[in-house]
Amino acid sequence: MGTESIVGSEPRGMTGEDRKVLAGTLAGTTIEWYDFFIYAQAAGLVFGPLFLAPLNERAPGLATLVSLATIGVSFLFRPLGAVLAGRFGDRLGRKRMLVLTLVLMGAATTAIGLLPTYGSIGVAAPIALVLLRVAQGFSAGGEWGGAALLAVEHAPRDRRGWWGAFPQIGVPIGLILATGVLWVMSTVTTPEGFRAWGWRVPFLLSLVLIVIGYLVRRAVEESPVFEELRRRARTSSAPLRDLFRHHSRNVLLTALIFVANNAAGYLLIAYFIGYGTTTLGLPRSSVLLATVAGSAGWLVFTLYGGALSDRIGRVRTFQLGYALVFVWMIPLFLLMETRDIRLFTVAVVVLSVGLGLSYGPMSALYAEMFPGPVRYSGAAIGYALGAILGGAFAPTIAQALVQGTGSALSVGAYIMALCVISLAAVTAVKEPKGADLGLPGPPRA
Repeated sequence: MGTESIVGSEPRGMTGEDRKVLAGTLAGTTIEWYDFFIYAQAAGLVFGPLFLAPLNERAPGLATLVSLATIGVSFLFRPLGAVLAGRFGDRLGRKRMLVLTLVLMGAATTAIGLLPTYGSIGVAAPIALVLLRVAQGFSAGGEWGGAALLAVEHAPRDRRGWWGAFPQIGVPIGLILATGVLWVMSTVTTPEGFRAWGWRVPFLLSLVLIVIGYLVRRAVEESPVFEELRRRARTSSAPLRDLFRHHSRNVLLTALIFVANNAAGYLLIAYFIGYGTTTLGLPRSSVLLATVAGSAGWLVFTLYGGALSDRIGRVRTFQLGYALVFVWMIPLFLLMETRDIRLFTVAVVVLSVGLGLSYGPMSALYAEMFPGPVRYSGAAIGYALGAILGGAFAPTIAQALVQGTGSALSVGAYIMALCVISLAAVTAVKEPKGADLGLPGPPRA
């Protein structure tokens, strides 16, 4: 018989092991993205003057622009992380790769918290900062695919969207944690104290979180689909060759599907904080709280999007999400430009509805688009490429558009164009909901 008997084709109650799986994927992705987002937010707040100060002597604001660009550098290395983690994840297992990526991310983040600034060690400081950001990108590239597949491959057939949403909400929860810790530090310290040492505390806290995540993840069983693949000796000896020879179209589609969500998401993650405080002149603590509110909405609607996709399909849920992001882009910036923090908060919370609906179903959709022997590679590489095309330089592009045009509405038009691309890509996918994730035919003797 196929593996659907293992992964659950019939509705069933949630077991203790099921809860471990969901907790393990959620805890790990939350910590990974906390680490990733702490950097993104610090880049908009303090990294420019601390690590790139001489650039401001050439042109005002140049240090901030380059600091935001370093966010994107890490995305260029996410495909490499995805390739290696996908290769070994398809051959050695999802769980082992998840533990390794978690440890790597934590080590890089902690090291950033200890890094001397330009004033102490000169040009070595920004070089070391970029190298540590590269390590974060490498880790993030391998993390998502393993967490998504571990959840979806354990899930009952009719609940894959809901289960797959749990690693997805690690993004908004990680953002809430990152923003919340920055808010606390910016509240309890003076501006001088925050710049001198307060910004380091969120990075150093990663060490504690990594220990917690490591212990939770170690307790999770390997994916039953991978175990069945291993029993049948069907793990691919060359998953990348097989992937691009037979599934290159789906790799391209998964990348394009993610572009608009990732770009719009990185506005919330990294751009709006600097835009609200520097350009609009709103209080930093208030903007950080608005970001937390938007992240909470993103969390709720990501879970709802996953569950909704189990009812109406992955494709239709994505289409609904992208339509909402598209129509909200211009009103979003019009509300922000009122410089009223209440309307600023409304703008980001409403944006979170479309973000959640176009993110919650992603784990299930990507898992159902690839066969087991190349599933980790296909999902991880598609996700990483989409991140490069979408969020890698979205904050930098947004900053450049505002400086070049004098209007934030140009940023809205940029995201709207990406929504058209992602909407077309997801519409080109034949609805995969309920696809067999296991292997056809009887096991080998």
